[in-house]
Amino acid sequence: MKIQQVLDFVNEAIYARTGSQLNDLQSAIIEGILKKMKYSEIADNLERSEGHVKDVGYKLLQMLSDTFDEPVDKTNLKSVLERHGNLNFCFGNNTIITTCNFIEQQANSIVNQEKPETKKVAKLRKFGLSDEQIAEVLEIDVDDVKNLR
Repeated sequence: MKIQQVLDFVNEAIYARTGSQLNDLQSAIIEGILKKMKYSEIADNLERSEGHVKDVGYKLLQMLSDTFDEPVDKTNLKSVLERHGNLNFCFGNNTIITTCNFIEQQANSIVNQEKPETKKVAKLRKFGLSDEQIAEVLEIDVDDVKNLR
């Protein structure tokens, strides 16, 4: 998997948790961190000040910590993503390989919980699933999903 796919994974996870998406600078910071770049190098590449990149990077890492429910910093970002997304990174040839889908795992864990259908549907909607996708995951009629608001 290429870096864009990793960024898509992170973006989906953040969106599922916060409803907001990564901006270009945040994406570049994640890419730079995964490539073991210093903030000064990231800033030079983006023609931004190092201080601004550090500030955005700090806030981004805090947001990732909240999203993944564990401390995230420059030194452990890769391992956090590997754990939460079951991602396997290989930078030797600038490729990243993945073997799982974060949203599908989260949906499966929600479905396996013993909770009323309404709560399951609400949680799956937070992950961005459509009513049709929720109906398929829960194995219920799509009209029943639409009625559970």
